[in-house]
Amino acid sequence: SLSGRIVGSVWWFFTLIIVSSYTANLAAFLTVERMSTPIQSYEDLAKQTKIKYGVVNAGSSKEFFRNSSVQEFRRMWQFMEANPNVFVNTVKEGGDRVLNSNNDYAFLLESTMNEYYSQENCRTIKVGSNLDSGRGYGIATPSGSDLREIINLKVLQFKEKGEITRLKSTWWDASKCQDQNQDS
Repeated sequence: SLSGRIVGSVWWFFTLIIVSSYTANLAAFLTVERMSTPIQSYEDLAKQTKIKYGVVNAGSSKEFFRNSSVQEFRRMWQFMEANPNVFVNTVKEGGDRVLNSNNDYAFLLESTMNEYYSQENCRTIKVGSNLDSGRGYGIATPSGSDLREIINLKVLQFKEKGEITRLKSTWWDASKCQDQNQDS
């Protein structure tokens, strides 16, 4: 009968929609899972051995890991020490190695330099939080110098007035990546 055919057609159409929705949602879920970054922090990096990681061979980051008393940083140092090919000679070499590694290499460096490098090269990103946060910038003076107090006071005044934040946003946060994104 005609009414039976209509009910049957509606039923099969409804079934087709449900199956299609399920398939589309499953495909989207699996794609998002695959696209997510496998490493979200230094803890994730320390727990695995597939992605190699290193630092500049003669730098403060290397000394930080070598002399750290934190267990995870000690483990990371032992991994780097056991794989001497993870060390690079310059920040540029480390950045280039990240770009050419097919996601098999992570480069660890000081947060300030990492921010700068990521803004200059739009194909790299900073992952996770800073390892040794809470430290600010420093200005070196000779031991016992009269300049120490004057500089400390001026830096504090600039910080309280927001001048340091303003200068950073003017000169530091003006990323080439933002300019490239606006042009395209």
